[in-house]
Amino acid sequence: MPIAQLITPQQLAAQLEQPSLVVLDCRFALEDPDYGQRSYAEGHIAGAHFADLERDLSGRVVKGVTGRHPLPEPGRLLERFQHWGINADSTVVLYDDGPGAFAARAWWLLAWLGKRDGVAILDGGLKAWHAAGLPLSLDAPGNTVGHLHGKPDASLLVTARQLQERLGQAELTLLDARALPRFRGDLEPIDPVAGHIPGAQCAAFTDNLGADGRFLPPQALKERFAATLAGRPVESLVAYCGSGVTACHNLFALCLAGYPLAPLYAGSWSEWITDPQRPLATGD
Repeated sequence: MPIAQLITPQQLAAQLEQPSLVVLDCRFALEDPDYGQRSYAEGHIAGAHFADLERDLSGRVVKGVTGRHPLPEPGRLLERFQHWGINADSTVVLYDDGPGAFAARAWWLLAWLGKRDGVAILDGGLKAWHAAGLPLSLDAPGNTVGHLHGKPDASLLVTARQLQERLGQAELTLLDARALPRFRGDLEPIDPVAGHIPGAQCAAFTDNLGADGRFLPPQALKERFAATLAGRPVESLVAYCGSGVTACHNLFALCLAGYPLAPLYAGSWSEWITDPQRPLATGD
């Protein structure tokens, strides 16, 4: 079974009564941290639990040390997944408003802890659900406790020190998921320093999507990433972004294209710039 899977609104609607199904609502807005919880309270897919990016899917921010969304402590993260009723054999569906960035963060965290089967992202998110004419619910989800167990896979992570040691190596493919103006350093609306890690390529996560907000077909994604890899092995690829969230979208898209799951620099740009000794670049 492929590690990256998509599900359509119609397919999800037909499965909502299955006892093995767990749905997580991952809506979030960087400019309004309470947006997700507020939106969930106003209506969500029936049975969905709310998974907050900052309270549930990130760890504690340490100013000057971590990035904006450090990884959560594995034991605490497992407790959250169990609280939402997830078991090893659960079918888990993740959604956000549509682009899939926050859903992809939850997907990556599950994969990091070893849950790699039966996890799908709702293609097009809640926007596609609305377009299909499907209803929302105000009801609270059930409170069945799951028994998911797992441990973090260190091979899926690259630290800042490890990445800095690899800068300049010919085989390294370093993908930055932020939009081109932030990559170039033309503007920086979130972090205190603009630019990118030297040697990186801009691979904006939004380019994984079509005009309809859904993921491109696997062949189109394969062609996209084949161009960035330029013959280099995918095993040497490292994904990053502003804080380790949208990079997961690129990793999910790579898997949709048939590539194996590549490593993430989870601290990403917001952690990289906490050390003034680390090199920076601007422009193309």
